[in-house]
Amino acid sequence: MKNESTRRKRSDSAAAAVVAAQSAALGPLNPPAHITLRDGDLPFWDAVVKSRARDTWTASDLTTAAGMARAQADIEKLQADIDAEGYVLEGKINQKAVMLETLSKRVVSLARVLHVHAEAVIGRSRDAVKALANERAAESEYDDLIPTLRAVK
Repeated sequence: MKNESTRRKRSDSAAAAVVAAQSAALGPLNPPAHITLRDGDLPFWDAVVKSRARDTWTASDLTTAAGMARAQADIEKLQADIDAEGYVLEGKINQKAVMLETLSKRVVSLARVLHVHAEAVIGRSRDAVKALANERAAESEYDDLIPTLRAVK
């Protein structure tokens, strides 16, 4: 969740490295208690919340991320149905294709709102990118034989 401080911290500092290691140890964020995700939504949830550094998410962002994860899961289901049924049924566009287009636009819009689209993640915001890179580096350095910071559940 967002820190109380409104000033952004440097991502190339020792403190940022510690925050990245702690975030990596905690694993992906869980959805807020008031949000229900289906099993099929969870891989998309993890992908969305791992697109930004853990400490940059607000409660409102997480609610929006849940909607995005649901929409992405629905896109996969609709695409599988369209693949099986065909894009055109009885000379008309399959209504599932229309729903697929609507959901695809929704996902693009939500990605912009959440700043998890490509430009936001790897583009202009260099400090956010460095913070995420620090977190991913800390995750990849994990070795079962070397004691590290890990969340106790």
